Amino acid sequence: MAREQVAVKQVRVVAAACDGACSGNPGPGGWGALLRFEDGSVQEFGGADAATTNNRMELTAALALLEALKQLPYQPGLEIRTDSKYVIDGFSKWIQGWKRKGWRTASGGPVLNRDLWEQLDGARLDGVQLGYVKGHSGDPDNDRCDAIAVAFSKGQAQPVAVPADPAPAGLQQLLSRLELADRLATGGYALSLVELAQLVELPLKQLEAKTAAWQWRDWLVQPDADGRWRLARAAGEWAGEG
Repeated sequence: MAREQVAVKQVRVVAAACDGACSGNPGPGGWGALLRFEDGSVQEFGGADAATTNNRMELTAALALLEALKQLPYQPGLEIRTDSKYVIDGFSKWIQGWKRKGWRTASGGPVLNRDLWEQLDGARLDGVQLGYVKGHSGDPDNDRCDAIAVAFSKGQAQPVAVPADPAPAGLQQLLSRLELADRLATGGYALSLVELAQLVELPLKQLEAKTAAWQWRDWLVQPDADGRWRLARAAGEWAGEG
């Protein structure tokens, strides 16, 4: 199976996405993945298989991201976004039952793609989950991964590069922080005071003085146990300590 490798970077990953494609199912297939870093940069990679299925390509894409993330620092609450409910449900729900039954399904048949499922199960990372995004819905990362996967399935080993982002570096960094905040709120993750200060870019001493819930941009920052804080989407009419 042909594959492009991701280079190791030192800045943290703040977003990840993947997708798979197959012509004929079974037939020639490809997969694509991308990583977004806190400095605003993006890395893309993918691979191809001459005779495969769409599900195998979806699994391979998710596995490649987990393997890449083993070598990279990543933000807490990182979510790999995919449009494959097959991968998400298998990874988060079905796989434990399959293993208990000797890799048999509820109907007694053998689990398809067992080799990839076993590799995916062994590649789990603390704090990294799979999240669903509807395919072809205008999500830019999902659309880009789909384009990479289709390109590889057609034998185009070098997908067209992403156009340069005209946004200033400061705006790119802000976007990364907002994306991270949304993932932290959705996942219900707690932050230490130091981590919160890094996210909202406020002095630590200023945050130490806060004891009640307060709003940062579109999020309500709420005190939690052991001096930690949690984010929640703020209601439109909420008003509190600034």
